[in-house]
Amino acid sequence: MATELPEYFFRIRENGAFVFRVDTENRQRRIEMDQIAVLNVKNGEIKPHGGRDLSDGDMAAISDWMAARQDVLAARDLDTIQRTIEQLNLTAHWANSRATTEQLEEITDDLFLAMHDLRSVLVRKKSDRLAKGRG
Repeated sequence: MATELPEYFFRIRENGAFVFRVDTENRQRRIEMDQIAVLNVKNGEIKPHGGRDLSDGDMAAISDWMAARQDVLAARDLDTIQRTIEQLNLTAHWANSRATTEQLEEITDDLFLAMHDLRSVLVRKKSDRLAKGRG
């Protein structure tokens, strides 16, 4: 285990994080965490906690963490899409080789609608990209 703790701790929540300043330099040599801000990664909002002012160092650490977090979330999105493509391929194989009539009856309409919706979005987005490329 590392002997030195980081200066900040980010408790991840659904849309961002709570930011804590980590303090081990106290009488009891206990780890104390003082909440200093609340972050929203989606819109970039940083709200100081408890009426405090954030230092330039605080802001730099928070900005660096937010940028890194946005990179992680973007990579996860792409990974999820790649897994979805794989799952669609596996679903096609299942439907073709192992699915019973009853199983197909149960999922066909929902799958048709989901694939139709996805196809509509992809066609529209592709059309928009092609139109921008010409204009």
